Amino acid sequence: MYMPLVNKLKGKQTVESRIDSIEESVWHRLEKNLGLAGYKMDFPKEIIIAAFKEERILQVYAKDYNGIKLIKEYTFTAYSGQLGPKLKEGDKQIPEGVYNVEYLNPNSSYYLSIKVSYPNAFDKSKTELATISDMGGDIFIHGKSVTIGCIPIGDEAIEEVFLLTQKAMHNTVKVIISPRDFRVNSNYPEITRIDWENELYDIINNELETLPNTNYN
Repeated sequence: MYMPLVNKLKGKQTVESRIDSIEESVWHRLEKNLGLAGYKMDFPKEIIIAAFKEERILQVYAKDYNGIKLIKEYTFTAYSGQLGPKLKEGDKQIPEGVYNVEYLNPNSSYYLSIKVSYPNAFDKSKTELATISDMGGDIFIHGKSVTIGCIPIGDEAIEEVFLLTQKAMHNTVKVIISPRDFRVNSNYPEITRIDWENELYDIINNELETLPNTNYN
């Protein structure tokens, strides 16, 4: 979803002021989930975000010396595009691949948002476009219930994921975006407009195999 840089930087809120305003209520909402994951008094210092397009589910995992545990999962509140990676600006596709969180936006038009590092090196290596800028960018996880190529999860959910991400930002926050949950359905979708989907899905599947399998709520 395109957001000009000037719009990203405008607004009265800072990340810190947003965190101050939401932290208490988010802690109360997540206290049981965090306790089950082994966090009784504090937020995890490292998290992994995994999003599944077919299931329209986003999951947040905590990672520490005891392993990786699911904290909570959220349902997409809107969706655009189809299975398959994002290839160019304006194709309405949600990217597929292994990314990182670049920054948090406390003044998003979609309440709060989390910037995903699309396009990554793999995406760039496969493009047939003349310039990288033609691939599009500004892919976010955000609030509200409307989107073109991003991942919306609603306002209450984005508060929770925004706070969990902020608490873990001193570590790299990995974002895995998959066409489907290969832990549940191991079949790779065939994407007719490319011939390298198996290579991409092997990369994604290898990352998903590090996460505990889970049943959807």
